[in-house]
Amino acid sequence: MKTSYKEIIDGSIPPWLMRFIKDTGKGINEFEMIKDKDTVLISASGGKDSLCLSLALSIRRKWLPIDYKLKALMINWIEHPIEEDYRDKLKEYYSALDIDFEIVDENQFPSSFKGNFNCYLCSRNRRRILFDYASKNDIKLIAMGHHLDDLVETSLMNLCFRADFSTMKPVQEFFDGKLYVIRPMIKVHENVTRRIAELYDIPTVKPVCPYDQTNVRARLKPIVKELCHLDKLTREHIYSSYAFPSPLKSDTEKEEI
Repeated sequence: MKTSYKEIIDGSIPPWLMRFIKDTGKGINEFEMIKDKDTVLISASGGKDSLCLSLALSIRRKWLPIDYKLKALMINWIEHPIEEDYRDKLKEYYSALDIDFEIVDENQFPSSFKGNFNCYLCSRNRRRILFDYASKNDIKLIAMGHHLDDLVETSLMNLCFRADFSTMKPVQEFFDGKLYVIRPMIKVHENVTRRIAELYDIPTVKPVCPYDQTNVRARLKPIVKELCHLDKLTREHIYSSYAFPSPLKSDTEKEEI
């Protein structure tokens, strides 16, 4: 039987879980992702990563000398709707975390796709919805649940299939600084969020994806695992190979990211 996530909220946090929360905080602090009085919009897919990110961002507020507001947005694809009982579980989860939570119904296959569909188009569609919501609600920061494994897989995809040595950034600027995507879990291993989901009754729900197990990213996971058998720090080495740009700047200090 899984342990209730409410025990974490009440302060019963084992050392390994405390490390996860602190590692998330380290990513935030190193790149100055969140400052006092900021409002952060969490991209809540319903999967383990975004729900664990939400947990970490909420819990660490109790320990900080600063305060920031959290909102979470979940996109419910009309073609593959979330079951009603999971909607209720997610609302209860975010209420317990003291995070404003909203679900918006959107088309996964909009007419602009003209019958086409792939991972890139789906990702672009999701980002458009998040960006529009952030703009309408005067929110400058969008937090994504990407972790170290995502960074490594993106690196390999770009290097092997696009001849481009690049990856997702801890902080990424859009529209000349009007919006920033931040990735607080950029140094966290995926097996940590997986362990949290396995041990606690976090209400994970995975929206239907026709390419979930066949896309390039999914097929790279076992390759990364094999590389880590040769050197357990493979992920960290790939991360360290990037000279990431400077952290978030104030409006008077902005530089291109």
